[in-house]
Amino acid sequence: MNLEIIYQGVKESSLYGRYITNENIEPLLEKFKSHFKVGIEGYSTEGLPVYNIIAGNGNTRVFIWSQMHGNESTTTKAVFDFLNFLISDDSVAKAFLDRFTFYILPIVNPDGARLYTRENANKVDLNRDSLNLTQIESKNLRAAFEKFQPDYCYNMHDQRTIFGVGEGLPKPATVSFLAPSYNEEREINNVRQKAIDIITVMNDTLQQYIPGQVGRFDDSFNINCIGDMFQHLGVPTILFEAGHYPGDYEREITRKFIFFALFSGFHSINENVVAISTNDKYFDIPQNKIVFYDMMYKKVKINYENKEKITNFAVQYKEVLIDKSVIFRAFIREIGNLEGYFGHAEFDCNEEIFFSEECNNTPEIDKKADFFIGESRKFVNGQEILS
Repeated sequence: MNLEIIYQGVKESSLYGRYITNENIEPLLEKFKSHFKVGIEGYSTEGLPVYNIIAGNGNTRVFIWSQMHGNESTTTKAVFDFLNFLISDDSVAKAFLDRFTFYILPIVNPDGARLYTRENANKVDLNRDSLNLTQIESKNLRAAFEKFQPDYCYNMHDQRTIFGVGEGLPKPATVSFLAPSYNEEREINNVRQKAIDIITVMNDTLQQYIPGQVGRFDDSFNINCIGDMFQHLGVPTILFEAGHYPGDYEREITRKFIFFALFSGFHSINENVVAISTNDKYFDIPQNKIVFYDMMYKKVKINYENKEKITNFAVQYKEVLIDKSVIFRAFIREIGNLEGYFGHAEFDCNEEIFFSEECNNTPEIDKKADFFIGESRKFVNGQEILS
């Protein structure tokens, strides 16, 4: 089964980039009304609809939600790619619709999506509100969970470019998974075991495409997190984290691998080929860790306290929303030895002098990454401008 070819036929071209809101998905919801049940789960703090989609009529019930954090849109794109697959003529799609019922909240936090923020309009992180349920969006999500009574939960998120996988020269954590803990002791019961076993299937698939770029998220228990809560309540829950693929800041490549993971996991359940008790394989997935900056500049000469010294510095993008587009603006984030850290792009400065009017000729944290290295190398927004 060629996942690349399948994906080429179902990728939703109208969804692109990092800024995905209700405005972007509403035309698609109209399209899907002729295939699935599309409704409104509730409303956000600012009165925007929280949409739901019910697809399929099978006995295995899967609850999927995305954009609980409004600025984490990669998995939303992948979910719509998957919905396009379900309405295709593929025999596997028809089998999925017979085996599964999918209950999907594509954008849990439409206010945060519109503002491009992690939090909701009240500046509350909904993924720290699963116990007290202080926010209307948290209540919408819990109400859907209790009404649907799922057999599996899929908790869809993005992670930052700072995460890497592996020792020595790590690779970016393009996709990370977690079977959340259900108690403080991080024990494995039959509920968590089911999540672990599906993750190992998805990891086996992704290793064929992005070897060494799949991570495992930290499993410390926090009942305030929605995944931990649902695992605690007895429903196998899987956390997806869509991360960085080299050069793919719009997350257009990563969305494909999220689709691959969704497809392979559901296919294994449908075919009843999920291996049992794959704990060793799951814990062999390396835990992701913070080891990356977006750009790193090595062996640069600076003037420090009237003395010349050779050092390194790192730059990180800040995502800024301008006219419904996300702009990546580079700022200096760290200066020093930076041992154990890497850049998605690295520049050898060959011990040439750093020069910038913005920074008084010495890199300064939180200053814009516009500077010269030596007399001829010009960098704008962190990138070298080649003449």
